[in-house]
Amino acid sequence: MTSPVDATADARAAASERFPLQFARTRRFSLGVPRQLTVSPDGERVLFVRGMSGTDPVSRLWLHENGAERMLADPLGPGFADEAEAEVPPAELARRERARETSSGVVSYATDAAGLLVAFALQGTLWTVRTDGGAPRRIPTAGPVVDPRPSPDGTLIAYVSGGGLYTVRADGTAGRLLAGPDGEQVTYGLSDYVSQESIGRSRGYWWSPGSDALLVARVDTAGVRRRYISDPADPERPPRVVPYPAAGTPNAEVSLHLVRVSGERTDVRLPSSAGEGHPEGAWTDRRFEYVVSAGWDACGPLVSVQTRDQRSVHVLEVDERSGDTRTSHRTHDSAWVSLRPGTPLRLGPGALVVTARPGGDSQGLDIAGTSTPPGLEVREVVGVADGRVYFTAGEEPTEIHVWSYAPDAPEEGFVRVSDAPGVHTATAGGPTVVLDSRTPDGHTVAVLRDGVPVGRIAVLAEEPLVAPCPLPLVLGRRELRSRLYLPSWHRPGAGPLPVLLSPYAGHGMQIVLKARAWWAAVAQWFAEQGFAVLVTDGRGTPGRGETWEKSVHGDRLTVVLEDQIEALHAAAALHPDLDLTRVAMRGWSFSGYLAAAAVLRHPEVFHAAVAGAASLDRRLYDTHWEERFLGHPDVFPENYTRNSLLDEAGALTRPLMLVHGLADDNVAVAHTLRFSAALLAAGRPHTVLPLTGAGHLVSQEETASNLLLLERDFLRKSLGL
Repeated sequence: MTSPVDATADARAAASERFPLQFARTRRFSLGVPRQLTVSPDGERVLFVRGMSGTDPVSRLWLHENGAERMLADPLGPGFADEAEAEVPPAELARRERARETSSGVVSYATDAAGLLVAFALQGTLWTVRTDGGAPRRIPTAGPVVDPRPSPDGTLIAYVSGGGLYTVRADGTAGRLLAGPDGEQVTYGLSDYVSQESIGRSRGYWWSPGSDALLVARVDTAGVRRRYISDPADPERPPRVVPYPAAGTPNAEVSLHLVRVSGERTDVRLPSSAGEGHPEGAWTDRRFEYVVSAGWDACGPLVSVQTRDQRSVHVLEVDERSGDTRTSHRTHDSAWVSLRPGTPLRLGPGALVVTARPGGDSQGLDIAGTSTPPGLEVREVVGVADGRVYFTAGEEPTEIHVWSYAPDAPEEGFVRVSDAPGVHTATAGGPTVVLDSRTPDGHTVAVLRDGVPVGRIAVLAEEPLVAPCPLPLVLGRRELRSRLYLPSWHRPGAGPLPVLLSPYAGHGMQIVLKARAWWAAVAQWFAEQGFAVLVTDGRGTPGRGETWEKSVHGDRLTVVLEDQIEALHAAAALHPDLDLTRVAMRGWSFSGYLAAAAVLRHPEVFHAAVAGAASLDRRLYDTHWEERFLGHPDVFPENYTRNSLLDEAGALTRPLMLVHGLADDNVAVAHTLRFSAALLAAGRPHTVLPLTGAGHLVSQEETASNLLLLERDFLRKSLGL
């Protein structure tokens, strides 16, 4: 007869065995999660997209109203049968890759100002549906559609097709070309590669509040170098051509234009360069090459631009008649100006919400002349509703909360909206706030009206078969926030455990948070395979002030590796079962690069590594991202040499597995192939695992599932388990 202890152990083993397939089928537990939430201005309706279950990869359009959910559009329904065989336009595929979109169906949408008319594209076809009743309606267009958006009054719908910007009436009549196309290398109404991938601006046009004009981005990639992404498994298939501005090379030329729905066009006169106040340096480039944000509110168009060297950002008010601009705010920094999503925001004439340093080292906000409290690290401005500005921020790096401030009622001060420890964000409209909360206990989406819960939107994501059980740690003299994952069956003193470091540790992302996330489940799964898994956010990661985040300026590796090593030794001092003679690191993207550097530069500490999609030659990465840290490669060649690993290939003495998707257009497979060639030339054995058809995010079910198993087997063999 099986004892209860044995039965529990058997159940854990079975769950662990099934986890890789679950991880892949759920697309990292992202399926079934409501997203792209929009609240109508009166607070009565909440729109969102979500599948039918935690394994359903087809997103539907939903409405939450009067406490209940109702599906507005089902791409698998009978009305959409003709769309099943159509192809998604290349521009839309590129947009999804930049957004790391893993589902199909209705993956994005836009509404009129009242939230009554919704427009979306399915396989390049334009559809509309009303939230106050009626079936979805197909709208005829000039060609395959990308990014359709209704006018604020709901009478027109703008969309991009074939590089041109068009409008059509909401009833499907009176289609019209407003701008372009100007040839294969010019687009109107789309964002360029760098703006999408590294800046975070995914849009390329914005309606006027009066529905009579649009602010439109024109992107010319004629001067941008091309990359050719081919499929070696299908040599007869032509390569995909991607304009990619690598560090030190020309960017796309982005200009803005005011286009009337009647056809008149006025160029926006953006300033060419920054003037007084711009910080000087060994490399100074004052040219405003980046349009980092844009919009159109009741006061007119509002645009922010950034210099090529990223040390100045100007906020510009645009005259909608003449196209002239006036600088209303300037921000400078000797390293780089940090961009916060949702800023700048205009509340009224002369009343801006912009980033600020309120005191100390934290990155805060100036809200119409009032600064956020010192020590409150602001992450994003999520919107304005009923006279309140909503933003996310935290005082403790492992927590992100929703806050609000009413400029017309300053006596109320800054109010924290979310309560439970975790990671929270929000969407607001009228008196309604939709609070999206991820905590150690799970994920909830609550609908609040005047602060009182009035409903919930169902989160249908599957629960991981392996439940994360992290030990929260604060390690070393820098108080590094860390999490230690131990096997559920391990007891202190029962024997040594090999250590696996599984960080991200790079700019722009934290993974040591008081929230259940996919990476925590993966860390626990590796722990169940016999490892002690340590995850640490060190210097260079967000959430701990400007000095902390910018400590990687000029050198992206040294302090990051120092913090990982310090955390490892501090954790081992607290938990003697950690075996420091068997230590490995695994990672993807930046952390893949970090893992490769770990075994090259510190083989006395790290004994094996798995480096996935690693950016090993920093000269190959894009302008805005890489020049932010390392400057221009012609001016600072030593920075790029010091931060690239190709010249260090001969130092490899530890087992190293390199993994890369052959279709990756973000971190090109050339990084891994060049490094592998350097290792081969130096006579250094290593393992290379190419992933056919995979991009930067591996979403193919069999590939993603088996990749975890192959990583595990490589690490276990390399560390002698």
